[in-house]
Amino acid sequence: MNRRKKKINVSQIVLAAFLLLLGLICIYPMWYTFIVSFSDKAKVTAGKVLFLPKDLTFTAYEKLLSDGSFFRAFLVSVERCVLGVGLNMVLMALTAYPLAMPAARFPERRVYVWYLMFNMLFSGGTIGWYLNIKYLHLLDSIWALVLPMGLPIYNAVLLMNFFKSVPIDMNESATVDGASPLTILVRIYLPVSLPALATVGLFCFVSHWNSWYDGLVLINKSTLMPLQTLIYQLNVRIDTDNMTSEQLREMAKMSSETLNAAKVIIALAPLMCIYPFLQKYFVSGLTLGAVKE
Repeated sequence: MNRRKKKINVSQIVLAAFLLLLGLICIYPMWYTFIVSFSDKAKVTAGKVLFLPKDLTFTAYEKLLSDGSFFRAFLVSVERCVLGVGLNMVLMALTAYPLAMPAARFPERRVYVWYLMFNMLFSGGTIGWYLNIKYLHLLDSIWALVLPMGLPIYNAVLLMNFFKSVPIDMNESATVDGASPLTILVRIYLPVSLPALATVGLFCFVSHWNSWYDGLVLINKSTLMPLQTLIYQLNVRIDTDNMTSEQLREMAKMSSETLNAAKVIIALAPLMCIYPFLQKYFVSGLTLGAVKE
């Protein structure tokens, strides 16, 4: 058998080189932040840190991790993500399912869709948001970080569009067999929508994990402060009177730039651990059903 050799033309080489360069441009800022967090203060200030850490030091991470409030704030963020993502998934599924029905079965669906879209584009502002939470007596509680983000409308619209790709015949057959709408949602729609659920779940997790402003405004108790808010407020507190000469030399290697870089790396670590497991669902969840209303 004669095998045809694949010819690689110049345009393919140029395209591959361009994509490789584009990938390196996207990756380098994160890599630079990573190596700065492990580099000496003087080397960073002099601009000598480019591709590898210079004078390797772990002082910035030691200062962040030695703070007793760090792990407490980490647990608060984990609790917030568990409660918040769980609530988001339930409310999004209950919202997206009826809005994915044809107009013949749910004539009022367009009214609700426009209502949700209006609320996604316009809000009552920061003052109204704060006063509403205050009058509901949610300040200084974990629910102040969870309930206001209970229904992310954009993600609900994504899930609604995915539900529309499920054949309506399956719904009608289940209805004829006597299944209730909740049963149809749980037994039919959710199992076939794992890519979409993984995608919107990842979006919700990232939103909860990276949120810091609501913790800054709504939480006054240090024991309830989420990790991102703590990292935002955290400054290096140095007690030089009780430090040895070795500790002073280590502190001299750290600057605000290395500390901020360490903050970014620590904050991104959970996301970097979770994303590889959801990547295969992430791509298909964004594409399937995404072109519908």
